[in-house]
Amino acid sequence: MTMDAELLQRVDQCVKRLGTTRSAFARKALRAALRSHDETELEVRHRAGYLRAPPAPQEFAIPEQDHAWGDDDPWGAPDASR
Repeated sequence: MTMDAELLQRVDQCVKRLGTTRSAFARKALRAALRSHDETELEVRHRAGYLRAPPAPQEFAIPEQDHAWGDDDPWGAPDASR
């Protein structure tokens, strides 16, 4: 794999701070890039599917009382009144 000098210098600085190697850093970066690529590809396919077959007008209509909004307590403590 070939890298320009500036990129290589930045990678070397980063791996030194992280206490890792170029190879480990590159593996992690490549995995992250592939994950991102896969996500983008799935989003494109998902969007294309809805363009081909849009949802019915009421397909996602859910009454307000059926929404699950979570606990009222922002810290997640169980409400004693329940």
